[in-house]
Amino acid sequence: VAILAALAHRDHDGGGQHIDMALLDVQVACLANQAMNYLTTGVSPKRLGNAHPNIVPYQDFPTADGDFILTVGNDGQFRKFAEAAGQSQWADDARFATNQMRVANRAQLIPLIRQVTVFKTTAEWVSLLERIGVPCGPINDLAQVFADPQVKARGLAMALPHVLAGRVPQVASPMRLSKTPVEYRSAPPLLGEHTAQVLQTVLGLGPEKVAVLRAAGVV
Repeated sequence: VAILAALAHRDHDGGGQHIDMALLDVQVACLANQAMNYLTTGVSPKRLGNAHPNIVPYQDFPTADGDFILTVGNDGQFRKFAEAAGQSQWADDARFATNQMRVANRAQLIPLIRQVTVFKTTAEWVSLLERIGVPCGPINDLAQVFADPQVKARGLAMALPHVLAGRVPQVASPMRLSKTPVEYRSAPPLLGEHTAQVLQTVLGLGPEKVAVLRAAGVV
């Protein structure tokens, strides 16, 4: 993003600039809401696993055949979820009626939700909640990921010819460029497969010198 900003500035007035980018700075910036939770209160947030520190319910829940993620973003969505779960009284309960109160009473609400979600499969919950506009999604294992129709349609699982294994599976690049598409030229190399090529073409060493290095155990 910083490079794109600098390029935009260059295109505006023709001048270049230096970008000072530190991994530490990026990591601190990526703390996002957790950083603000600390800076505004002076209290270090505690670990919550997959739960959201400022929104409840916004985490994983067990189902009859796995797990799914439920991301209720506002009070209206919580009411819809409560009604779909057959627990409409939750939305009228003073402890859970607003997000502020749900956060405060997280320890009471989450076990109640877990007791309900286990009675439907992941697919049933996703289908039910998507119809009423409550954000959610399945938590897939890798077998389910690569069986997903969209993953298949995008061709994310592919194979390349390999000198020893015939064909080896690979994950396709997510970058889809219309004018300069990604090219898949070769499978992952064998150990040392291109050593001689690199030494000769990059370092300019002759075959004899490469042979000497191999004989000495250097490469």
